[in-house]
Amino acid sequence: MVLVLGDQLTPTLSSLRAADRANDVVLMAEVATETTYIRHHKKKIALVLAAMRHFAAELRAAGWQVDYVTLRDPANSGSLGGEVRRACARHGATHVLATEPGEWRLMREMAQWPSTTLLPDDRFLADRHGFATWAEKRSGLRMEHFYRLMRRKTGLLMEGDQPAGGKWNFDHDNRNPAPGPLGLPQPLRFKPDAVTCDVLVSIGTQK
Repeated sequence: MVLVLGDQLTPTLSSLRAADRANDVVLMAEVATETTYIRHHKKKIALVLAAMRHFAAELRAAGWQVDYVTLRDPANSGSLGGEVRRACARHGATHVLATEPGEWRLMREMAQWPSTTLLPDDRFLADRHGFATWAEKRSGLRMEHFYRLMRRKTGLLMEGDQPAGGKWNFDHDNRNPAPGPLGLPQPLRFKPDAVTCDVLVSIGTQK
């Protein structure tokens, strides 16, 4: 069983790369605990759920078997752990494969699940293990110091071994007020498709 979370919607996810498309089942679940553990705007919830449903359709089109549990499924347990257990029982799965979540709350929970392998999330330039190694022997943590380390490591915004533009940051300049009205454009608007409209109805948000 391969669990894909709502903020991991990419086909190159480490857990999908390690899975067997011909035999493994991808689980995606809309659960109440992930929308209520802190207050979320309904539009944010709608955005995440609609994105999940679209991604599930993409996976199916790519040949994956996807077990998708909607928020309004009468049998929905309301938690990720509950849905993992139910899905394993449905499909006879004995092991769960997942990419590490981006929240300590979920990391602690998933680390307690039986027969679960958490793979590193390699979608980012920095990972938590590298940061922990860097921070281990430091008496204080400043973003500026880690920021410089990552620029040297990746070569981004660098000219050889020196920062691009000759300075590591331009914070002093950025504290100045904007020179007059910025003239920001109106935000783009898109008509919701059928999948998004169904999500909006399911969470009680007006179309």
